[in-house]
Amino acid sequence: MMDNQHQIGLYFIDLWKQKLSVSTDMEIEEENPTELNTLNIGGGFASVSHDKLTVKYNNVHCGGYDVGVVQANHPAPVKRFLYYFEMSVQNAGARGLVSIGFTTKDFTMCKQPGWEVNSYGYHGDDGLLYRGHGKGETFGPTYTAGDTVGSGINYATKELFFTKNGVVVGSVHKDVMSPLFPTVAVHSLNEEITVNFGKQPFVFDIKAFETQERAKQQMTVDKVYLEQDVSYGIVRSYLVHYGYEDTLSLLDLASVSSLPPIMSPPVSPIQRNGFNGDNEYALFQRRVLRQLIKNGDIDDAFRRLRDWYPTVFQQDGSSIACFLLQCQKFIELVRVGKVSEAIINGRKTFDMQPKLPVNVDDLIKDCAALVAYIEPEKSVVGYLMKESHREFVADAINALILSTNPKVDGVQECLHSCLEGLMKQLAACYMERMALNENQGEAFNLTQLLDNYYKKG
Repeated sequence: MMDNQHQIGLYFIDLWKQKLSVSTDMEIEEENPTELNTLNIGGGFASVSHDKLTVKYNNVHCGGYDVGVVQANHPAPVKRFLYYFEMSVQNAGARGLVSIGFTTKDFTMCKQPGWEVNSYGYHGDDGLLYRGHGKGETFGPTYTAGDTVGSGINYATKELFFTKNGVVVGSVHKDVMSPLFPTVAVHSLNEEITVNFGKQPFVFDIKAFETQERAKQQMTVDKVYLEQDVSYGIVRSYLVHYGYEDTLSLLDLASVSSLPPIMSPPVSPIQRNGFNGDNEYALFQRRVLRQLIKNGDIDDAFRRLRDWYPTVFQQDGSSIACFLLQCQKFIELVRVGKVSEAIINGRKTFDMQPKLPVNVDDLIKDCAALVAYIEPEKSVVGYLMKESHREFVADAINALILSTNPKVDGVQECLHSCLEGLMKQLAACYMERMALNENQGEAFNLTQLLDNYYKKG
């Protein structure tokens, strides 16, 4: 039991330390294409306006490779659901040989997009789609002066799609994994096009399209049948694990009339699906302690923990539970403006640090830094003042109490509920899918998934 408590304590200390480095671990935000790359224009056959958004063909002769092709200044961002840009044809020129598409960084800048391997192009003069060679395939209508065409990447379906005047023309499989640059081209005298990378409203309703594509994904998910008692068991296991006794009672009460009769005892829905429905160990005590910590009543939480679970409390100073609660008391005193009292109590907390089984210097520095700010909640250590940190401390105490259960199978059973296990599995599946797609597409974001689901509802 003591070994379990030691491992659990170290787990939560490490979890807190991870919060300290959250700013350095954040991914660098991708740069979006904003203009055309005037430093890399094919053959000098075209000129780009000062705003770097308009291209005009200015060569009298237009041989096979006398193409005025130009890429965007950045590749299309990949860590998102989809990407899209548009091109408006201002002048079709002598032959209307304009085109739009995507090309790689090493694309030969004297060819139409789609004429070379690892490139795609939808051409205005014939409406054909070119992808990787000089022979086009039947795709969509032609387009000319006054038309606006667009090109996008749907990372969820691994497709490129094209539009004309606000309507989807068609899509094609995206078989190139390397970064793709939005690309446009002109190829006969006086042809002129203007590119829109999103600074101006698109002709095509990209938001509606994204909503539609997300709905298609959700329809696939909705087709997966899930028995009513399965979801009940998952939710119940979460409430039991974290000691939400009142909500648990309401859930059980509601389930009496909602679960089908076939699921009645002696085989309960929870047991039938592998959930430990009897693990209501210390449910009342865990609920009380959680509420006290969430309310900032740390002194009362100390007293209750000492009386109920002396093995967790450990007054000799080696208890991580005590350390976390003392730190939270320091935070609560700062919260209500009792800085002097916080410093006096903080000295006692920080003096016990050498007895702990792990180095907590960084955590102590973060707590102590609170007193240096007039508005600590707005400081770099303001995360300590948030409700989420109270929840963090409450979760740690909850896990330590669960470890005193003689029937507990191991540390993991104390740390996480079945629901969180499923969430981890879901996140792992998302990461695996992204890895297979060269890390292109949206990362797992539970909040966003739930938001999309409720918007749908």
